[in-house]
Amino acid sequence: MTAVDITRTGLSTDKPLSIAILAMGGQGGGVLADWIVALAETEGFIAQSTSVPGVAQRTGATIYYIEMLPPKGGRLPVLSLMPTPGDVDIVLAAEFMEAGRSILRGLVTPDRTTLIASTHRAYAVVEKEQPGDGVGDPLTVVDATDVAAKRMIAFDMQALAETYGSVISSAMFGALAAANVLPFGKAAFENVIKAGGKGIEASLRAFVAAYERVREKPRDAVSKAAPKRFEALPATTGQPVLDALLERIRTQFPQTAQAMLFAGVKKLVDFQDPAYAGDYLDRVARLHQQDQAHGGLAKDHAFTLAAAKYLAVAMAYDDVIRVADLKVRASRFERVRQEVGVKPDQLLYTTEFMHPRMEEVIGTLPGGIGRWLEARPKLVAWLDRFVNRGRRVRTGTILWFSALYLVSALKPMRRKTLRHAREMGHLAGWLDQALETLPANYDLAVEVLGCRRLVKGYSDTHARGAAKFDRVLQALPMLIAREDGASWLRRLRQAALLDEEGIALDGALKTVASL
Repeated sequence: MTAVDITRTGLSTDKPLSIAILAMGGQGGGVLADWIVALAETEGFIAQSTSVPGVAQRTGATIYYIEMLPPKGGRLPVLSLMPTPGDVDIVLAAEFMEAGRSILRGLVTPDRTTLIASTHRAYAVVEKEQPGDGVGDPLTVVDATDVAAKRMIAFDMQALAETYGSVISSAMFGALAAANVLPFGKAAFENVIKAGGKGIEASLRAFVAAYERVREKPRDAVSKAAPKRFEALPATTGQPVLDALLERIRTQFPQTAQAMLFAGVKKLVDFQDPAYAGDYLDRVARLHQQDQAHGGLAKDHAFTLAAAKYLAVAMAYDDVIRVADLKVRASRFERVRQEVGVKPDQLLYTTEFMHPRMEEVIGTLPGGIGRWLEARPKLVAWLDRFVNRGRRVRTGTILWFSALYLVSALKPMRRKTLRHAREMGHLAGWLDQALETLPANYDLAVEVLGCRRLVKGYSDTHARGAAKFDRVLQALPMLIAREDGASWLRRLRQAALLDEEGIALDGALKTVASL
């Protein structure tokens, strides 16, 4: 093989500036790549961009790769089509876990790479499918970044962009300009946006805000869990029936539980009506009385606080009426329009995938009729042949919107349905278990209330959760006399949330039985 002197071919061997962008669908990664290429070419550089699309919007991000360098002596540059590990100067990640994936791919190196990342999260399928908390730990990314990157710029660029009516690509372009890692001035960046012709004003506002944000504070602290924010009780709502509920919260319950109770009341008024929220306060008041009678003051009323939280969740259960109600709300259509960036002159149609079963239909019927049907399994099986199949529902059409709207209008009769009767029966049994445990083991009783988080959703999801709930509380007699009983019940609950099949729970229950 004969060696070739590449300099004699008229090609430049200079090392280009290399930029990798990791973005998901709808985040404007392609626009950002085009802006960077346009910026380089406007400033006399030669630039090239390529992209490798991900599998789907949230199972794999698209990687846009850009190389640029100034022309030299009339020689054409040799530019790569893909980023090479250890050879990337700038990485732009439009979501925080994508920053972590860029490190795993070797695109971020401590000797050369500036990492610019948004700290917001768009959860992956593997995170959402976990029964419990399957969210990846962003602190792991932070630790890796401190070692892997030469420099990091990180803050919530998604929130900043939304504040100024733009998309995250504008904020990332501003952060890139402020990082001073490209040999171009701020005005050159702005001129590229102005030449775009679409959404110029909003994009410029987001660009400037991100630019100033990096200059003032280039990096935000990151935590796994978002801080809990509870609204303070308002002086008045302007509605006498709602003001009466607020007055009950102020006068009948301890300060530590009032914010949670207010959140619960808002949830249940939205779910049903003020009378239903009043029933919620009645139940919590009875539990609070028992809390006070069994040393609740010394425990900062932890039992009352847990009751306020989990009772509201239990009473606002997911049923067909609730699902239909949420899908036809104007606020939902507006939120979807904002998320996908619909323009004023564009129409948006949403397609919902629904797979109802006769169980859901029966649960929506009045209690007597529902029980009559359940007692006739052959009839139910015959009807299920017509009901139990997947449907793609276009809520932008009159037919399907009207159908869902009619189902949502069944809210006034919800308390007469078979599903409601069963939910309230299960709720009463759960509270009885907590109250029976309270005199003997206060901390364990609090954990009994917390086990309600295992029950969620409807259909198969609800059935699996309820089965795990029952299995966890079967261990209660073995734990009630133990000082560490609360700790063990908490472990059982966490094990139940680890997998759908309940394999981890099986092992945890065997451990408890051996104590």
